[in-house]
Amino acid sequence: MGNDETVRFLIHLFNGRWFMVFASFLIMACAGATYLFGTYSKDIKSTLGYDQTTLNLLGFFKDLGANVGVLSGLIAEVTPTWFVLTIGSAMNFVGYFMIWLTVTGKVAKPKVWQMCLYICIGANSQNFANTGALVTCVKNFPESRGVMLGLLKGYVGLSGAIMTQLYFAIYGNDSKSLILLIAWLPAAVSLVFVYLIREKKVVRQRNELSVFYQFLYISIFLALFLMAMNIAEKQVHFSKAAYAASATICCVLLFVPLTVSVKQEIEVWNMKKLPIEEPSEVKVEKHKKEVDLDQDKTAKVDLEEKETKSCFLTVFSPPPRGEDYTILQALLSTDMIILFVATFCGLGSSLTAVDNLGQIGESLGYPNHTVSSFVSLVSIWNYFGRVFSGFVSEYLLAKYKLPRPLMMTLVLLLSCAGHLLIAFPVPGSVYIASILMGFSFGAQLPLLFAIISELFGLKYYSTLFNCGQLASPLGSYILNVRVTGMLYDREALKQLAAQGLTRKDVKDLTCLGSQCYKLPFVILAAVTFFGALVSLVLAMRTREFYKGDIYKKFRESSESESAIVVSDSRKT
Repeated sequence: MGNDETVRFLIHLFNGRWFMVFASFLIMACAGATYLFGTYSKDIKSTLGYDQTTLNLLGFFKDLGANVGVLSGLIAEVTPTWFVLTIGSAMNFVGYFMIWLTVTGKVAKPKVWQMCLYICIGANSQNFANTGALVTCVKNFPESRGVMLGLLKGYVGLSGAIMTQLYFAIYGNDSKSLILLIAWLPAAVSLVFVYLIREKKVVRQRNELSVFYQFLYISIFLALFLMAMNIAEKQVHFSKAAYAASATICCVLLFVPLTVSVKQEIEVWNMKKLPIEEPSEVKVEKHKKEVDLDQDKTAKVDLEEKETKSCFLTVFSPPPRGEDYTILQALLSTDMIILFVATFCGLGSSLTAVDNLGQIGESLGYPNHTVSSFVSLVSIWNYFGRVFSGFVSEYLLAKYKLPRPLMMTLVLLLSCAGHLLIAFPVPGSVYIASILMGFSFGAQLPLLFAIISELFGLKYYSTLFNCGQLASPLGSYILNVRVTGMLYDREALKQLAAQGLTRKDVKDLTCLGSQCYKLPFVILAAVTFFGALVSLVLAMRTREFYKGDIYKKFRESSESESAIVVSDSRKT
């Protein structure tokens, strides 16, 4: 390559779909700070003297911020992606930096509502990262959306374990400094790639799925490495140099997907340089495009005539499943309501379990370092759940036409088993429960996002996928704050009374023993089982829809676009 051609290739590389996928992986790998709450929540509780109900209230506002992404969705509808990512970076830094200042005593002790506001702002930033990177990737790879969602959400699942390795290497075993890392690292990564994440022309490649499998194998190797480190750190004492080496290997593995992306962009670049051949099919394709454009114009006129009636008049007259619903049509549809209830039960229970993991370990007598292992296990198996549900549900859908909501039912039944292991613990059961809860929690999100995109279309996906998560914080509030937190505190007060003490005699309210979480997790298991039954209803309702070719329109559109783009590039 000459200098001019090298510059042109670099411009092509940075503007390519595959490089954007790599950039999105890095953004997602830093977007799961909310899953580390179990690691640093004890610092908040002890420093500020909170009881478990107050701490769970803080956890609820974290979940509220993390799951109420309607604002980011609406902003994304009217602004460019770089603006969405920039807002998210600012919110992430401000929210978590204020929490770090509070926990380290650098500012006066804030009121509870202020702490709730800080963590809500910080957690809400991940919705801007999701909307900016994840939604854009789904639109750029519409036929591989299940796989794409599984990979991206998989990296979010690994982010807790990744940032744990980084904070051990940079700050040592100081969980307060973990909050500082959470404040600056995700914000910096998003800003680095802020102009590279945007919608591209969808040009279908026959080897697209095989490329995603390469990304999958790399991410699995990263997950296995993190798991090995998690096990090793429990067995031997790691020095600062050992943690630095571990973090370095982790970073190298995060950048390996770049080689795959560059290779794919080189192939696309070479395809554009093929010699000009003016085949007759190009002319046919052009004619077809003109006909399609005419049909599109006619369809748009019809749509405009429909919309002039008012969106409120068509709310209860939605199009067939798979077509583009309006926001109101989707939100008020029976399918969305059923999905809302299943999400309330499933994700609400899972978030409650993950948020209480630190206190569960403490109540059962596990040391602090082991509690960190539980959090890392949840993070790693969260990843496996996400990629498994993304790839396996896509395979089962393509080969056997298995409805995705049926996969959701199976995942929720697995979650029930994890909750029961906490309710009735035996030696070592928390390790197994962490794996089951992490896997099932991770598997639910890609399924939820894929189901929404398939049933209601991609036109308003930025808003709808964020609306789909609204049930999660509501479930978290009721199950975490109003049920789990209050029952835990009631048991802790019983233990204080047995010792002849009152609440005023202790700084923070702590419960010890298996009875602390027995009743709450029996309730969580029952609620999750009900959610599994509800998702089974959705599977029955959509079985005919999933028997058809749900990606047909995207395939035809991308093939036609691909032929035209290649013919145009050959002429140039």
